[in-house]
Parts: sequence; C-alpha cells; structure tokens
Amino acid sequence: MVRKKNSCNEGNLLTPEPTEIVLTDSDLKQTAESIAEWQLESGMIPWFPGGHADPWNHVEATMALQTAGLVDEALKGYEWLERIQRDDGSWHNYYLEDSIEQDKIDSNCVAYIATGVLHSYLISQDMGFLESMWKVVEPAIDFVVDMQTERGEIIWARHSDGTLWSYALLTGSSSIAHSIRSAIKIATELGFEKKRWESSYVKLANVIRTVPDAFAPKNRWAMDWYYPVLSGVVTGEMGIKHLAEKNETFEIPGKGIRCVSDRPWITTAETCECALAFQSIGETQHALELFKQIQKFRNDKGQYLTGVVYPESVSFPEEEYSTYSAAAVVLAADSLMGITKASQLFSNHEFLPVL
Repeated sequence: MVRKKNSCNEGNLLTPEPTEIVLTDSDLKQTAESIAEWQLESGMIPWFPGGHADPWNHVEATMALQTAGLVDEALKGYEWLERIQRDDGSWHNYYLEDSIEQDKIDSNCVAYIATGVLHSYLISQDMGFLESMWKVVEPAIDFVVDMQTERGEIIWARHSDGTLWSYALLTGSSSIAHSIRSAIKIATELGFEKKRWESSYVKLANVIRTVPDAFAPKNRWAMDWYYPVLSGVVTGEMGIKHLAEKNETFEIPGKGIRCVSDRPWITTAETCECALAFQSIGETQHALELFKQIQKFRNDKGQYLTGVVYPESVSFPEEEYSTYSAAAVVLAADSLMGITKASQLFSNHEFLPVL
C-alpha cells in the first residue's frame, strides 16, 4: 500500500437532476423509520422481527437509513459490523440477536461493507467516519481478494475453518466488483493507492464479461441477468443488449421483475435493483415504470412486501414485509430522484474509479 496525494474529484459528488417525484420525502422517511423500528439495540438489522441478519442486507438497510437522514441509526448499524468483525476481516453469513445462525463466510457479504461506507461518506462528507472505518474496510476487501482464482472469478464462500467452496457465483462476483471499486474510491479519498485491488478488479471484470462458464449456472435467477449491468461491469451498448436479451423472460409487463424465471413471483428488491440497472444504461423511463409498479406492495406503515405471486395477487412469503425490500425502495428512489450526494452510486458507472 502506497500513500499518495488525495485525488478526490469534487465534481463527482454532485447529484443528478431529479427525474420526477416518485415518492415524497415523508414517504421515504416513513419507510426508513419502518426499518429503524426493527433495528435491534445492538445495531443489527434483521430481515424482519425475530429473523436473522446477513452482512449484505444489513448494509443495504443501513444505507437506506443514512439516505433518509437517520444518521444515528445508520452509525449503530456500522458499529455493529465493526464490533463483530472477525480477526481475518470477514463476517459469518447469518446472525441472530444473540448468536451465529450460520458460520459460513460469503465473499459478497464481506465485500459489501465498502459500498456502505462509501455511501455514508458521500452523504455526510465526514472524513472522520471514513478514517475510522478504513480499519474495517481494508481487511474485509483483502479477505475477499484472497478468494480470487487465477482466472479472475471470486469464490462464493469459505467454511468457517477457512476451506474454500468449489465455485463462484455471477451475481456475487458482480456485486463484489462494485464493492472493490467502492473500496478503491475510499482508498483514494484517504490518500492510499491499492494496486492489488485494482488488478483484482480488472481480472474480475474481464472474467464476468468474457467467461460465463466461470460461474455456477444460475440462469433461473433474475439477479444473474441484471447484476453484471447493475454493478457497472457491463455498460453502454453492451449493457443495453445484455438487458434486452432476457427482459421478456424476467419482466411481467405492468407487474415488475420475477425473482426466478419459472415462477410469476414479483419481488420488491429485484424490481428496484433491476430499475437501477436500466437507469444505468440510460433507460430511465423504463426504470421509473418498474419502480412505480412496486408501490402497490407498500402498506400504510411504509413497509414493503417481499414479493407477490400472480395472477392470484397473493403475497409470498405470506404477509412478509422485509427490511431489505424497504431498503431497496429507498435506494432506488434516491437514484431516480437525486436526493443525496450518493444517488449516483449504483446508476452512474463513471462515478466510481474507472479501471
């Protein structure tokens, strides 16, 4: 690691012009407050009351709190992760209020802390926060990069004893690619150069773009379709073509995005994330339409159903409202409306360092 002069480009911190009002400020605040209501005293944000938390969805929910101005609650979320981080920089996969539910270590869940920390900093411009979280982000990203194969993909998981699983996942590796770029942005803000991370990203992006057989086949899942675009690995004309190829497979017109291709199960999180992928390739109107379609999943408390099965229009899991679904709505609204200085993080792929 080499210390270098801070090269922050203040122009990158400007928010885009808002497209239109898709949710009011009070609607967004209500949804974020519904997440905070389920946050535990420890700072952990479970999927729903009595449920487990995983580091990825916990970070997503924490970003939503920060977006809506619930700064103290967001800081509690990051403090919880800092407190339970393992000595090797990782976290286990699932946590309960007072125990570990599953001790497997998911590389994507570990990497996502960089995206969350950068998101918080972009909004707050709190250099003290960024400096204090560097000791959390750096070992986490180093841990993940150590799981990269010679070809470039990043293995999905480790057993708690350190043994690697045998395969990589396209969704996970794509999300990791975005997290590595976020980590490089953090390093740049702090005046560090991380050549190893840069090299890791280049190899990872290349294998995502050119070697589909490097990943376990998960073609049934919508995330494997849109995540290479959402993460900024597949962009421009290639991104437009990529999303067009399977849009009819995963989108039910007027309803939203299926979680899996063989079930008419529309989910809040997938629809919001896919909206951001479309926004990133310039199809903002399509993104807005998807986002509006999911608003019928909202209840009078500002919470969002995990998903709905059509044509019966029944919720599945039954009456399940989840914090990660609400978080996806808040982040998509920010991206579409340009509310905060972090609004471009998932939809403008020139916002992060181009490697």
